[in-house]
Order: sequence, then structure tokens, then C-alpha cells
Amino acid sequence: MPALLKGMWVTLQITFLTLGLGLVLALPISFGQVYGNKWIKALIAVYEKILRSIPELVILFLIFYGFPKIGIRFSPFAAVIIGLGFRSSAYQSQIFRGAINSVSSAQMRAARSLGMTNLRGFINIVLPQAIRIALPPWTNEFTIVLKDSSLAYALGVTELLRQGGYIIATKYEPMLIYLTVAVMYFIVTIAINKTLGSVEKRLAIPGFDVKETVR
Repeated sequence: MPALLKGMWVTLQITFLTLGLGLVLALPISFGQVYGNKWIKALIAVYEKILRSIPELVILFLIFYGFPKIGIRFSPFAAVIIGLGFRSSAYQSQIFRGAINSVSSAQMRAARSLGMTNLRGFINIVLPQAIRIALPPWTNEFTIVLKDSSLAYALGVTELLRQGGYIIATKYEPMLIYLTVAVMYFIVTIAINKTLGSVEKRLAIPGFDVKETVR
């Protein structure tokens, strides 16, 4: 059990770092999707289609085995964060794009009439409202990334699934170990969903509950 808890800790690190990287990339991408010119929108569309069309495992292999060909090497852990983070950014940007479009355009016009730039109006006026709208589908993305973290197994990262594999190699009880791993994923998923659900309720404004399913 201590080994599985250690593996779960690594899994949670992968999940939070992946979501963090995806969020940092997704916000400017979603801003460009809504307020950018046609060239920016075209570049973002290509970026998203590429990342959303290639399986996550292939992306991880391309980063871990492909980049050394041009002199750039990543540790297995870093390759997982970068690969899953960029993949997640493509989906998170769609979540925030939909949320931004759900905020009345009159709000941005009002911000511009007060002398704000598009960026300042976005940060101060539109984004706080969009976050409330984006939280439910973002919770779904959190759950997806948590489960996708098991792909780190393929690069040798000792996360929960690989720790389970090590135990099975010595204890020879695969059913028991895999059931335990499944229960741990289930418990963490439920805990995260309930926590984010509570945050959603605290941030909710009556009559302002537009929800969107992106994935």
C-alpha cells in the first residue's frame, strides 16, 4: 500500500502540472480565438487540430524520442508533462473559448468605451465571468487528465499504474492490485469532482449558470 500511495502522489503531480501548463497555454489561445485577427485564428486552428487529432501516447513518444534528434532531451517525467500539457491546452482553450463567447459582447464594448484595450477588458471584465461558466467542463477536463496520467507508464514514470505493475511482479496477485488501483483512481476522481463542485456553487451567480460540454 505505501508503494501505491507513492505512485498516486506521482500521478497527482502529473495531473496538476499538466493542467497548469494546459491552462497557461489555453488562456492566451482562447483570447486569440475570440479577439485575434484571421491569421492568428488560422494558426490556432491548426495548432488545435494537430494536437486533438494525434493520440496522447504518440505525442509522448514524439517528444521523448523525437526531440533528442535535434539535441533536446527531456526526462520521462518532463516529457509526460509537456506532451499531456500541450494536448490539454487544445481542449482547455475550447472550454474557455465557449465560456468567453457566452459572456455578452456588450461587456467588452463597455470596457472599450472606458478606454480599456481588448486585453485589459478581457482580463478585468470578461475572464472573471468566463471562469464561472468554464468551471463545470473544466472539472471534466481535470478528470480526463487524471486518467490520462496513466500513459506515463509507457515512458517508465513510476506513477500509480507502474507501481501496481511492480507489486504484481513480486506478489502475483494482479486482480487484487488492479482493483486497488481502480479504487484509488475512483476515490481521487470523486474527491476532486466534489471539491470543484463546491467551488462552482460558491462562485455561482443566480441566473448565470450557462454550461457547456466540450469533450
